[in-house]
Amino acid sequence: MSSNKKKTRRVPWYLLPFWWIWELLAMIVGMTGRLLAIILGLILMIAGVLVSVTIVGLIIGIPLILFGVMLIIRGLF
Repeated sequence: MSSNKKKTRRVPWYLLPFWWIWELLAMIVGMTGRLLAIILGLILMIAGVLVSVTIVGLIIGIPLILFGVMLIIRGLF
């Protein structure tokens, strides 16, 4: 019988301050990436709407809008 135990890594007490700083930086980078994806998605959606004003621009505008929506959804979830 094998058990599926989650591996946990114990950090020595003298390295805890460095570990906390590392975790804080990782969280900040992760949140910044999400925020950047949302902002970039919004910009692409606006650009897609502006390009779609003309009939010829629909070929480029609709994919821009869809890509912007996908980026926003990815950033939120």
